[in-house]
Amino acid sequence: MTENPAPEILTDLTDDGVMLLTLNRPERHNAWTLEMELLYNELFDRAEHDPQVRAVVLTGAGRSFCPGMDMSVLDAASSGARPWPTDQLPPRTRPMSFPKPVVAAVNGACAGIGFNQALMCDVRFAVPHAKFAAAFSARGLVAEDGVSWILPRLIGYGNAADLLLSSRRITGTEALAMGLVNRLVEPAELLPAALAYATELARSVSPYAMSLIKRQLADDQARTFTESRDHAAALLATAKRAPDYREGVRSFIERRPPEFAGLGETPVPASSLPGEASS
Repeated sequence: MTENPAPEILTDLTDDGVMLLTLNRPERHNAWTLEMELLYNELFDRAEHDPQVRAVVLTGAGRSFCPGMDMSVLDAASSGARPWPTDQLPPRTRPMSFPKPVVAAVNGACAGIGFNQALMCDVRFAVPHAKFAAAFSARGLVAEDGVSWILPRLIGYGNAADLLLSSRRITGTEALAMGLVNRLVEPAELLPAALAYATELARSVSPYAMSLIKRQLADDQARTFTESRDHAAALLATAKRAPDYREGVRSFIERRPPEFAGLGETPVPASSLPGEASS
């Protein structure tokens, strides 16, 4: 009897509500495929509507995070033999439009699509020897998936231009110095550290408040300071009517851990982020 192949992304939900997504093609260093992309979107969609999921950690199996598109797929697409069905797929912005926090645990090679997906996570942990590269210019491509919008906002125009124009590789150590990653962790501690961070968010922070703040961070990039301030005032009025506000205050006064409900019962105001899935 032929065994079913392992899925290209593994999932594991902790007792604290942290969903671990592991890109699972270690024999190909977790190179991206169409099947992986379809499953990736499906898993994020499921996690968005599952109130038990409060945060996501994204990592890669084996020695790599994701080095980009599988070269066999890229070769077929570049020759026209099997064009990538871009017009049939949603934009690759799922970690950004996802209303819950997403933490990347970059354990090795992180380039191309893998680089973009790491940038779209809210927080990035990495090992010192991780290799980051945009890689697009070296393949005759442009900075796709909106990375030319994200990268300058993370590391400044000069650093973004350097990485996008040159396609050069940088280590996790250099990425930390640029502000591309938030924390540098030794390999044995990478996943435990990322899971511990996500667990603290899941246990201690209002899911509703985090969803609003994620949308503020994305949408306010296109607003003036005054517009951002006024929008925050409107959101604050909404947040104060939600149960999490009362629970957050009471738990602080009573010096006990908060007991916030999972995301989903209280509607979250719509975002203008392109490609966002409806809640």
